[in-house]
Amino acid sequence: MRQYELMVIFPLEEDQHTAGREKLLNDLSAAGAEIEKTDEIGDRDLAYEIDKRKRGRYTLFTLKVEPAKVASLNKIFKLNGNLVRYLFVRLG
Repeated sequence: MRQYELMVIFPLEEDQHTAGREKLLNDLSAAGAEIEKTDEIGDRDLAYEIDKRKRGRYTLFTLKVEPAKVASLNKIFKLNGNLVRYLFVRLG
């Protein structure tokens, strides 16, 4: 297993944030990912407008997952309408 950081931008609306976070955590656990740390960064302005949104709620996850599972997680996250953006970054 390799260590990754996953930065996720959720919508500001509480119901979409809760639904998106719950689905994301379920997808990660189904892929066998071990979440080591979760940092709630908070609400911030986006660098550019995305889907008519100017602000988002940022969360940073530090996790361990198999490299082959990252590609399948990317496909699953694209279908999650409650995520504004996400990015996997491999650590060390």
